[in-house]
Parts: sequence; structure tokens; C-alpha cells
Amino acid sequence: MTATLTAPRETSSAPPAGLHPDALAVPISVFELFTIGIGPSSSHTVGPMRAAFRFAQRLRERLGTIGSVTVELFGSLALTGHGHATDTAVLLGLSGWQPETVDPDQIEILVAEIRRTGTLMLGGAAPLGFRETEHLLFQMGQFLPGHPNAVRFTARMGDGSSVTDTYYSVGGGSIVRDGEPPASLAGTNLRLPYPFSSGAELLEIGQRTGLPIADIMLANEDAWRERGDTERFLDRVREAMLASIDRGCRQDGILPGGLNVRRRAKAMHEKLRSTDGSADSLRTLDWVSLYALAVNEENAAGGRVVTAPTNGAAGVIPAVLKYYQTFCAGASDDGTRRFLLTAAAIGTLYKKRASISAAQMGCQGEIGVACSMAAAGLAAVLGGSNEQIENAAEIGMEHNLGLTCDPVKGLVQVPCIERNTMGAVKAINAARLALHGDGQHRVALDAVIETMRQTGIDMQSKYKETSLGGLAVTVVEC
Repeated sequence: MTATLTAPRETSSAPPAGLHPDALAVPISVFELFTIGIGPSSSHTVGPMRAAFRFAQRLRERLGTIGSVTVELFGSLALTGHGHATDTAVLLGLSGWQPETVDPDQIEILVAEIRRTGTLMLGGAAPLGFRETEHLLFQMGQFLPGHPNAVRFTARMGDGSSVTDTYYSVGGGSIVRDGEPPASLAGTNLRLPYPFSSGAELLEIGQRTGLPIADIMLANEDAWRERGDTERFLDRVREAMLASIDRGCRQDGILPGGLNVRRRAKAMHEKLRSTDGSADSLRTLDWVSLYALAVNEENAAGGRVVTAPTNGAAGVIPAVLKYYQTFCAGASDDGTRRFLLTAAAIGTLYKKRASISAAQMGCQGEIGVACSMAAAGLAAVLGGSNEQIENAAEIGMEHNLGLTCDPVKGLVQVPCIERNTMGAVKAINAARLALHGDGQHRVALDAVIETMRQTGIDMQSKYKETSLGGLAVTVVEC
């Protein structure tokens, strides 16, 4: 049994503030941990786009009677929305586009046309006058009680009536409509063969059944769909992750947003390929850093990435996965699936017991969680026991506790891009350290998750994706 270190304050089995009371019991699928979308932010771009799309769809039967639609952004969405392209996301979502399907190369053209004409096609079907100065309002300094990331839509009809919806972007691109339980609560009637909501329960299932964590997660996925569908999804995630690395290594130039951050991955890739590194024992780490750098430069440019579990941390898991495929003996497609399933199992614990939203947890909820997930996945495919996997996940988070989210100018660039390289290297170190042990360790994963949650609650809001503190105010904008 893994010894549990008492958390700094009394722990609670209750879900985090703002979440549905049944959150711990809700099954979470691997489909929720990894989604293919666009940058630069899962909570500020992907989530608001989905919310705007959903609101437009709710109005489809009344499109001809709508006089105007007003959008209000609150909390972190207002404070860093410009830098995170929340305004662009709202315009696209109202126009009927979704993050999974919109062509990243066409986004600039689509948005420019809306702004030029002052008109968008609501739900992709009906023209609607929309001028951002009147209809897209950044309510600076105003926070709604449900979540720090909130957006309110109001449609006014010609007869004087109106429809208003408020959505919360709760991290990883997931949205919750105010007054409704999370969409995932629809799965509470599923009969999972191996339900778990804590690391201790996950280890107990493994001890009782003899199953590795990946097989426990896969058996639970069978309750949602045919196994072949799950495997094909995992393969698509792998392909999208590797494609974001490849594209990031081919692009150069200046990232958008005004910070004048130059893309480095292409030059670094060319240098690594052209030089002999046989005498450099740490050269492998250069490649890992390159992989993460490439993904997050793509994310910052609004390219296609995998939310894993967020966009701000999108480079960590792909970089460690690419490390496994490139540098680890015996790597295989099946191993890649097991990597992702194991990582997802760990990710569900963070979603259930804390949060992956930087607006709630700071960057420990993004880079920290991604590092923990990647460490677990790597330990699994390198032959680790369930106890060693849990240890790797714990190490990955323990040494990211307190990590703040303080993006300069509200852009997912500084320090976010380099922070992904650090998270990836740290995940590999955590996995290797755990594999040198026997799974026995002093601090349990559950205690670290609870500590992360408490730290996030205590952290001042200026360090939680508001760009009101930290590097965001001490670094002079260029």
C-alpha cells in the first residue's frame, strides 16, 4: 500500500467549489481528456467557441426574428480574452464554426470579413448585424460566481422578447451552461465495470483484478462505445499530436499578438539534424524540448493542436509520446494507445478532484497536470507497475505545485511555450525516477491532487490567468 502524507489542511471528498455535487461520481471518458481543436487556449478559445456555437444552435428556429445578439465576457475571459483570441472564437462560434472543423488557415480571412462587413451568418444560416464595439463587451474586473471563465449571450427579438444564456468555460475546452449540470453528467447512468474517483481506488482495482491502469481505463471506455472506435480515436489523437510537431518544425516567423516572439522550432530542428551530437549525452533532451516547442508555437499561432488536457499545456504529452516512439526500444502503436489511456486515467482524477482550469488553479492545473499525465503514460509503456505509474504521476505534480499562470500581454507565449519544454523533460525524469523504485513512496497522488486544489484556492487571482501579476506585469511589453 502507498503511504499517504496528510495534506496541509483537512481534505474533503467534496468536489471543488462551483462544480456539480455529483462530479466525483461522474465517469469521464478519454474523449474528454484529448480533443482536437485550435489554439491558442482551450479555456479562452475552444470553450467560448463551443459556447457561441451552442447558443446559435439554440436559436435556429427563431433566426428570422432576431434583431441583435450581445456577448459579455467576464472574469479571466475579459481580462486576457484579447490575447487568447476569445473575440475571434466568439465570432466563429456564432457563425456556425466549431474548433474541430474550422480550417486554421481560413480563420483570419473569415474574421476579417465579419469585421469588414459588420455582419455574420448566425449559426451559418442567417445574416446578423454584429459590431464588436456594441455587441462584444469585455466586462473588465467583473466575475460571475459560477466560474472565473464566464460568457453571457443575449439575443433580442423583434417583438421585444429576449433569450439569455450564461456559459462557463471550465477548462480543457469543456463548457457548462449555467443552471445545468455538466454534459458529462449524462453519463451517470453508465455502468462502468471499474469505476474510480481516486488514485487509491485505481490502485485497489488493479490489485484486485491484476489489470494495468491502461486496461482498466479501456474496459471503462467499452461502456460508451465499441472498442474499435476507442482505438481509432486514440490513433487520431496520436496522428494529430505528431502532425502538430511536424508542422511546428516547418514554420518560422513572428508569432501574432504584438510581443514579437520569434518562432524557434524550425531553426532548432535544422541545427539538431545537421550537427553530430554523438558526444552529447543530453542531446535527447534537446529533441524533447524541440517537440514541445514546436507544438506550442503552433498553438500560439492558432494552429491545430490536441487539447491535452489544455491548449496551454498542449506540448507536454506529445513531446513525451514522441520521445517514447523515437528513443525507447520496443515502441509500438499499441504502446502509444496504452500511453494515452494511462495518461487519461490520471487526468480524470484531476478533473474530478480539482480542476484543469488555469483560471482556478494557476498553471499547476495545466502544465502540472499534463506533466503528471505524461509521466504516468511513459512509466506505463516502459513496463512500470500500477504503483510505479501512480508514483510517477505524483512526482510529476508534486514539483509543479504553486506554478502560477501569468502570461505576458495575455498571450499564450511567454512563459507558456518554454514552460511546456520544462514540463516534458520533468515528466520523463519523473517516470524514470519512479521506475527506479518499487512503487512504495511517502506521498500519495491523491494527497498531491488535494494539495494542488487547496493551493489553487489560496492563490491570489492575479496569478491565475488574469495577467494582473507575475511576469505579466514585471516584463516590459515590446
